[in-house]
Amino acid sequence: MLYPNKVYSINTRRSFAEYSIMIDLQTILGPLFTIALYLIPLFLIIALFRSAFFKGYLGEVMVNLMIRIFLDKRIYHLIHNVTLPTEDGTTQIDHIIVSRYGIFVVETKNMRGWIFGSKEQKLWTQMIYKHKNTFQNPLHQNF
Repeated sequence: MLYPNKVYSINTRRSFAEYSIMIDLQTILGPLFTIALYLIPLFLIIALFRSAFFKGYLGEVMVNLMIRIFLDKRIYHLIHNVTLPTEDGTTQIDHIIVSRYGIFVVETKNMRGWIFGSKEQKLWTQMIYKHKNTFQNPLHQNF
């Protein structure tokens, strides 16, 4: 029971055992926090490299580089990443190669596994083991 006229003192001192527990937690958690500061950006970079966006971009860069290396610049002219208006909005073309032999439209897909489809089908199928994924037929993509 508390008495209204009595003065109570609160002991704010900590014992040696309480300080040693705090020091032990700092010695354990400090390095873990430091490791986490390095691991979080590393995991984000790995996630970026594994993303479909990055793989697609990397495929387009590789095709662009191969075209520049292997095709004669005096005969073949490269235009890449072209966006054209359509009735439904816009369409994007990865590479257009213009030469005296014709105009070539190149659509880049950076995929792995088995690809099933024919030129008449709207959707093609990618199979990686038992996992199936459908995607738009590249031949129909720019119509």
